[in-house]
Amino acid sequence: MKTNILLITSDQQHWHTLGRNNPHIDTPNLDRLAAQGTTFERAYAPNPTCSPTRASIITGKYPSQHGCYSLGTKLPESEQTVGDLLRAGGYRTALIGKAHLQPLRSTAQYSSLEAYPLLQDLDYWRQFNQPFYGFDHVELARNHTDESHVGQHYALWLEAQGCDNWRDYFRSPTGNNDSQKHTWLIPEAYHYGTWIAERSIAQLEGYQARDENFFLWASFFDPHPDYLVPEPWDKLYDPAQIDVPQMVAGEHDHNPPHFQMTQTAQPDFSAWDEPEGNEMHGLHSHLHDRAALAKDIAIYYGMISLMDRQIGRILDKLDELGLTESTLVVFTSDHGHLFGQHGLIAKGPFHYEDLLRVPMITRLPNQIPADQQSDSLQSLVDLAPTFLRFADIDIPRTMSGVDQSSVWRTPNLTVRDHVLAENHHQPTTLHLRTYIDERYKLTVYYNHDYGELFDLENDPAELNNLWHSAEDLRQALLLKMLQAEMGRETKWMPRVAPA
Repeated sequence: MKTNILLITSDQQHWHTLGRNNPHIDTPNLDRLAAQGTTFERAYAPNPTCSPTRASIITGKYPSQHGCYSLGTKLPESEQTVGDLLRAGGYRTALIGKAHLQPLRSTAQYSSLEAYPLLQDLDYWRQFNQPFYGFDHVELARNHTDESHVGQHYALWLEAQGCDNWRDYFRSPTGNNDSQKHTWLIPEAYHYGTWIAERSIAQLEGYQARDENFFLWASFFDPHPDYLVPEPWDKLYDPAQIDVPQMVAGEHDHNPPHFQMTQTAQPDFSAWDEPEGNEMHGLHSHLHDRAALAKDIAIYYGMISLMDRQIGRILDKLDELGLTESTLVVFTSDHGHLFGQHGLIAKGPFHYEDLLRVPMITRLPNQIPADQQSDSLQSLVDLAPTFLRFADIDIPRTMSGVDQSSVWRTPNLTVRDHVLAENHHQPTTLHLRTYIDERYKLTVYYNHDYGELFDLENDPAELNNLWHSAEDLRQALLLKMLQAEMGRETKWMPRVAPA
């Protein structure tokens, strides 16, 4: 019997928001998963935004290699994915929930299935049955909370549940119906987390009944802002009891200029605008009211706890169907989140641990040790090759991620001495890359002589940028970074002759 694979992801979840290690939040089902498996404390996203990392998860390549290098771009349909390889190996494959592998706008040259008006053409999605990036079955949606992008299979499901007035719970494309704040008026029964759990469960039941091996990606939308969750989850955490992170005075004095500008009321980031650019996430004022942020964090935690309940339903179904022993379960997030750390909110060109590091739990009874924690470096670009190894399918030479199966089985091992992260949000002005090893983190900016260097051992909060004060160390790390960039080059075939 081959190993089944269940990938569960959240969206924009800070690495330190699992109840097992954080007494301020309640996640009993993820805690259960952690108790039955191994938690990797140093897992990293290859990009601090959604589309590039999600494309890396299924291709085993970095954004600069697979082509979906930034938000607003798409993963080329020509790219081979882990789903393609698993399907060829006899697996059934499905994605339920958020894909975000294509942009909200379609052009004559670059079409998108996730673009207006197609994403809200329910007749189209009612009949949709074609493979999608290696998934032979997909049920998709695109909105975060009450965004107007709602549509696709989620809207069809809402109507099937008798929720004919579903549009009342979402903003209109013109910006109307924006009155919801913190408390989402949609009942939990119609929440997209409920939809993802129910449809994932239906897939599992079908696989078990047909005795099929499967790769199922249950892709949740929360806790990505807006900070909005239905009752009673909006009251689960008391803002008065929330620990609100904040900037330390002077910490940006030696950082690149855009860090300092975020702490002003009306920063002018027009110098970063370029042709072929687009909205620059994070380049705006990050000044905020502490009390309002405490409420936002309370809702953010509530969103995670609600998601945890739905994840618990999926895990319970695995147990009920007798699939637990034969199913590799991986929980992680596409990137992290800033909620006051360093004075910053959400995401942007700020490669702090808060944004690049992600929660990660792996479980496979009798193969992955239970109740273990590991500091072995992990990258989400490693998921695809590792899944293939567990499925006993050859890993293609074109994948640049590394096989972590030996580490998952023996968590005190390591197969990585570094991880890399990319952020190419503008053609040249917002183009940065980061190298992280067991102790240090180095960030380099294209066409600029500034950067960041943090000693994560002696300065885990990343308050003291050593870029200008530790020149010898910086030069040594720059050499390591260059060698790491050279080392990730893939070769589609070996040399088979001298010439």
